[in-house]
Amino acid sequence: MQSAVFSLSPSLSLLKPHTRFHPNRASVSNSKPNHLSVASFPCSLPSSTPLSFKLALFHFHVRATSVPVPERDSNATNTLLNTVELGALFGLWIIFNIYFNIYNKQVLKVYHFPLTVTALQFAVGALIVSFIWAFNLYKRPKLSATQLAAILPLALVHTLGNLFTNMSLGKVAVSFTHTIKAMEPFFSVLLSSMFLGEMPTAWVVASLVPIVGGVALASATEASFNWAGFWSAMASNLTNQSRNVLSKKLMVKKEESMDNITLFSIITVMSFLLSAPITIIMEGVKFTPTYLQSAGLNVSELYMRSLLAALCFHAYQQVSYMILQKVSPVTHSVGNCVKRVVVIVSSVIFFQTPVSPINAFGTAIALAGVFLYSRVKRLKPKTT
Repeated sequence: MQSAVFSLSPSLSLLKPHTRFHPNRASVSNSKPNHLSVASFPCSLPSSTPLSFKLALFHFHVRATSVPVPERDSNATNTLLNTVELGALFGLWIIFNIYFNIYNKQVLKVYHFPLTVTALQFAVGALIVSFIWAFNLYKRPKLSATQLAAILPLALVHTLGNLFTNMSLGKVAVSFTHTIKAMEPFFSVLLSSMFLGEMPTAWVVASLVPIVGGVALASATEASFNWAGFWSAMASNLTNQSRNVLSKKLMVKKEESMDNITLFSIITVMSFLLSAPITIIMEGVKFTPTYLQSAGLNVSELYMRSLLAALCFHAYQQVSYMILQKVSPVTHSVGNCVKRVVVIVSSVIFFQTPVSPINAFGTAIALAGVFLYSRVKRLKPKTT
């Protein structure tokens, strides 16, 4: 006789398999006859066994059942996938930001119309948002008049913030602009205490000292320093942090709130509608091939770099809001600090910006202060 795969006893209890078999090992069914021979059946039968009993064995159908995957393994897999996805988003956020600053600086070095550049970037973003809504790649919002009224101030300061950033990038080095923009926590604390009544803790105030001191030291030793670039970056800090304060102050009602990506998309479209007419009035139509050729510029090269800068501009902000929906504001702030460090270092390397040891030390102190600020923000004041 052949050796058995399953050891089944040839006793009468085999006629009641549901009392002998474990459900995870095998199940017995008599719905379909088994056409195996007696010799191939996984047991040894004495020759004296009645023929009727032998025939009854042919009606047993042995089936293996699937073993359930432990829930613990499934949770571990989901955690790993979420971690990989979040890491990829942070990587894209940094990469898009690096390329935006490089392409944008290359354009603004030869084309001194920051308002036109800003309007173009919003125009490309508005086209992308319209495409996403048209093909239902993301849920199209249904806005009420109250929501539009609440978003309009946010769009206004968003427009001004990006305009001031472009003005600064056109005047000073990319690394210096981002060093000044490390002052954002200072303006956040100042505006929150003035308009929201949120008084900072002693630890938060202490973390602002290296930020302010580091920016002051870097500014005093910056080779490309000029006041127009400095104050433009400062104005960018003020307007960007005003947007955060306004969002807390205006978007307070439940019916007016919306997810971050939808809010960013609406602000992008509204910013284009705000900036386009102002651009035509103040700078005219100075992005035509005729004008660019008369200015001695390479038209195709300028158009291509402007388009790439605009695409990277919208992409890095879109990814930033996607990250914000997955992590806490503190984690997002730490990521923003890391991003700023990478942008400063990469721009110094790409543009071969001269940096003195004292200037680098001041920048490092300011960025360390930003990191410290993001950490102490999570500390809750003790209640008495």
